[in-house]
Amino acid sequence: MSKLTIVAFDGTRHELDVANGSTVMENAVRNSVPGIEAECGGACACATCHVYVDDAWSAVVGPPEAMEEDMLDFAYDVRPTSRLSCQIKMSDALDGLVVHVPERQA
Repeated sequence: MSKLTIVAFDGTRHELDVANGSTVMENAVRNSVPGIEAECGGACACATCHVYVDDAWSAVVGPPEAMEEDMLDFAYDVRPTSRLSCQIKMSDALDGLVVHVPERQA
């Protein structure tokens, strides 16, 4: 199990205990975190699970793969730390990860 904090756009912090191997998106949906729509269900075929990785975690999470980067072209207010939460798999290395939900999804 790992700790994951998802900060909603209004500043509400959702602090979750999550299983390693699960994605940030799966955990957001499972815990009804507002702002994560996940229309494609985690297939990296939309940009409705867009999040900003907290600056302190950006290097650990790493950059998006090519397909994810292409999908981010459709996201709202893309920033250097933008990722699709369906592509971030939790692991011991990500224990304590913090991500922020944008104002809206694309």
